Amino acid sequence: MTAPVSLAGWQPAADLLHERIILLTGAANGIGRALADAMARHGATVIMLDKDVHGLERAYDEIVAAGHTEPALYPMDLQGATPDDYVQLAETVQQEFGRLDALVHNAAHLGALVPFANYDNELWLQSIQVNLHAPYLLTTACLGLLNTGKDASIVIVSDAAGRQGKAYWGAYAVAKAGMEAFMQILADELESNTSIRVNSIDPGPVLTGLYRIAYPGTDSAGLLQPAAIVNPFLYLCSTASSDLTGQQLSVAGLLAQE
Repeated sequence: MTAPVSLAGWQPAADLLHERIILLTGAANGIGRALADAMARHGATVIMLDKDVHGLERAYDEIVAAGHTEPALYPMDLQGATPDDYVQLAETVQQEFGRLDALVHNAAHLGALVPFANYDNELWLQSIQVNLHAPYLLTTACLGLLNTGKDASIVIVSDAAGRQGKAYWGAYAVAKAGMEAFMQILADELESNTSIRVNSIDPGPVLTGLYRIAYPGTDSAGLLQPAAIVNPFLYLCSTASSDLTGQQLSVAGLLAQE
């Protein structure tokens, strides 16, 4: 399906995500934290997954205090998780909620920008584990739940480095490129016999911890805050985007004026 021309001026309805169950990785900080707040504000029950337990608890308290839909917390370190851990996660979601309406792969691991001539093997393994193996294992564990959900959506947070290779971006870029291929293959496989749609989206430059690691010396004063880019994600997790699958999207492209 072709991407929408523009979401410029589009505002999500207050109940856009009413009663939708959304599993969000990397939910304690940065873009994930902003998404969790926005999703809960628009009626979703957000299963917030992150290794940062304190960050999850702080986010939970703030979301509940604001009067938004109460989230669920799932502390998990994707770096050390085994295939059985993802099966257990899916079983827990099944027991607690009975379905899954959206899965957002936001967690990421950059480590450092290093040329391959000097690349550390441990860094390679860590980055591939978090950025490629983990979302694959989580997705396949949750496919049954997503097929039970109504008009389910899988959203893969991508990066320009995964769509066009750039020097020094190493395993992170390789993993993101792999996830782009995974997205396209999975969308093609699911389109004809399920209601599950799969898309990737590049947030662009946003003031996050990952950006500070990648560009430690740059002036970040003009960068977008994570809360400024949530609308395209809300759109992709809602039934409003039910005819959209297999697309490599970007926040800048979706928010551009027609």
